[in-house]
Amino acid sequence: MSYDPSSLFIPPSSQDRIQGMLNAPVVLVMYGDYQGSQSADVYRLIKVIQRQLSVSLGENYLCFIFRHFPQIQIHAHAQHAAETAEAAAAQGQFWQMHDMLFTHSQELGNGYLVEYANHLELDISRFLQDLSKQVYVDRINKDIESGLQSGVTAAPALFINGIRYRDRWNTKQLMAAMIAASS
Repeated sequence: MSYDPSSLFIPPSSQDRIQGMLNAPVVLVMYGDYQGSQSADVYRLIKVIQRQLSVSLGENYLCFIFRHFPQIQIHAHAQHAAETAEAAAAQGQFWQMHDMLFTHSQELGNGYLVEYANHLELDISRFLQDLSKQVYVDRINKDIESGLQSGVTAAPALFINGIRYRDRWNTKQLMAAMIAASS
């Protein structure tokens, strides 16, 4: 089988962090880094698009999947932030923590992470235990590996229905690409 670096190597599955339904007309996969300001900007863009598409085309039109791609060589807190999101996921709060991490992408030191967990009313001792034992490192590494297999070298990277999106990062063009992909 020939390998196409512009397509998604590992297809979306229920193992992913998902908003929406996997059988939606448009499945958007984002590889992101919580400490990257570009990832935070793209995530904000996606949230706007999610709202617009939900209103105009129905809430089951778009499935959004987030995969971790911490760039630890340039972002000292990215890996730990990803582990924090996964520790929150274990307590049913992935998307709430995800939003918080992107909202505060410049404040990801350990003290802040515990503060966010407190704010979400997580079981702090379980949360800290999960982090100290690095329970979620394998899951994050799987995301990174799947990104590398799909030709991702930096975050953010987007795939619309399995095809790498390489156009401009703005609402209009990203939405147009999604609508084109679904027809």
